[in-house]
Amino acid sequence: MRRTLVLSLAGLALTAGVVAGCGSGSTSAPPSGATTTSTKPVPAESNPAGDIPDNQAYVAYQPAQGGFTVKVPEGWARSESGNAVIFTDKLNRIEIASASATSAPTVQSVNSTVVPVLQQQVPKFAMGKATVVSRPAGQAVLLTYRGDSAPDAVTGKVVHSAFERYSFFQGGRQVDLTLSGPVGADNVDPWRIVTESFRWQ
Repeated sequence: MRRTLVLSLAGLALTAGVVAGCGSGSTSAPPSGATTTSTKPVPAESNPAGDIPDNQAYVAYQPAQGGFTVKVPEGWARSESGNAVIFTDKLNRIEIASASATSAPTVQSVNSTVVPVLQQQVPKFAMGKATVVSRPAGQAVLLTYRGDSAPDAVTGKVVHSAFERYSFFQGGRQVDLTLSGPVGADNVDPWRIVTESFRWQ
């Protein structure tokens, strides 16, 4: 009887030790496959603001063949592609394309001829609208839309951008002025400076 009592007391002590080891102060390792740190989902990368500084200086650009002038931000990188000249700085871009045309563009002609081309060329193209706007150089057809930029040559980064495409016409010549920057960037004033500076010569 005494032997049974001793074994029972030993078992009780062992059980108490196990329970104590499971308390909040336990330093035992978690079960295999478990994790001791909580992980938060990585937020999707947001586009940098892309705002053009208020103190940005502008310089006049005139093509070699003449015909028009327009102010562009000073210090932006310049490149050429076909009949277009392109000015870029970080996430913002200005493209100026000039060509002969038999008639002035209209909202209808832009919707029927320009939009289908952009739908094929611009990844994730999303139509805004085509309207007629007035600028010092005269009326222009403004087409707004959104889409992904081309991947950055160095980083490969793609930016979802907002586009404003102004089509000016005079004397058989059409100039398309396309301004773009990250969606959400507040470039209303800089873009107005550029488009209001356009002049025929």
